[in-house]
Amino acid sequence: MHTIDEQDKRILSVLQKNCRVSSQELADAANTSSATCWRRVRSLEEAGLIEDYRAILNQQGLGYGVTIFVHVSVERQKDEVVKEIEERIEANPMVMECYATTGDADFMLRVVAKDIDSYDQFLQSFLFKLPGVSQVRSNIALREIKQTTELPLE
Repeated sequence: MHTIDEQDKRILSVLQKNCRVSSQELADAANTSSATCWRRVRSLEEAGLIEDYRAILNQQGLGYGVTIFVHVSVERQKDEVVKEIEERIEANPMVMECYATTGDADFMLRVVAKDIDSYDQFLQSFLFKLPGVSQVRSNIALREIKQTTELPLE
């Protein structure tokens, strides 16, 4: 495991807020030289602590007006069935997140849809056709209170 110090935390904090920050601005925030900062970022990337850099798109602005949290239960926990479900869910672009869970459901998905009709189509043509799915429960988000990709770095 890679140990991070306060300088690394400052670098990570700035990058979480804006990964397009200039090298000089990042070095200034970390209170170090550009060369040292660049080496630290490279080290954090190589250690796998920085996985990727990406743009966060506006869901509503791009026409995805509905967010749905879907609880999926599977009849039998056969390895090959679960593997196929996972692979097909992973390949579906409407599924933004998927977690294997404990409790009442085997999987929890965060799905985006343009509207309720497109979510119904997702259910009918995709989710209900997955092998071994015994129950699907949906919770439609009314409004977003908080959404972040920033991890607490205390």
